[in-house]
Amino acid sequence: MLDAHPQIIKGREVVSDDWRVLRLDEGQSPETVDVAPGKIIVPLAVWQAQRSALAGRPLVGVWLAPDERAESLKDDLAQFAVIAIDFPKFTDGRGYSTAFNLRKRLGWTGELRAIGDVLRDQLFQMARCGFDAFATRPDRSIHDALKGLSVFSETYQASVDNPLPLFRRAPREVAGASNQES
Repeated sequence: MLDAHPQIIKGREVVSDDWRVLRLDEGQSPETVDVAPGKIIVPLAVWQAQRSALAGRPLVGVWLAPDERAESLKDDLAQFAVIAIDFPKFTDGRGYSTAFNLRKRLGWTGELRAIGDVLRDQLFQMARCGFDAFATRPDRSIHDALKGLSVFSETYQASVDNPLPLFRRAPREVAGASNQES
């Protein structure tokens, strides 16, 4: 089954999306599923089973399920135009750690997309962990979801989007210091 989102959030704006996400139907196997031509994001299992056939394609991406580790892609990162992380339920937060690991530990600089049950309330934190593209739930307004990226004007903690915590970014006055000499 191919999921297609006519629009995604990318670069903090709503844009057309011409990538399709391959999801295996019941009874399909990663070894034998037909991978359509064009821009396609395949499950990790399909990539692993059909690596030799897919590696030569210029427009292929891979998606990770919550229980799959980013490290499984470390030798293949150069092959992908996009990496997506699936959120089958908005309550499953394992994808945040996967995104962080892809960006910080593996050095992934390409598009990192959140797919699945992606809601407005998650976008700000997802961006902090390294996501830069979001395929939101199709039953919700993507334009409303876009507002989720700007709900906070400042953050305290360091993360992928800003490696310095607030106390390192904001100038501070030393208590008891005076500009006048005695």
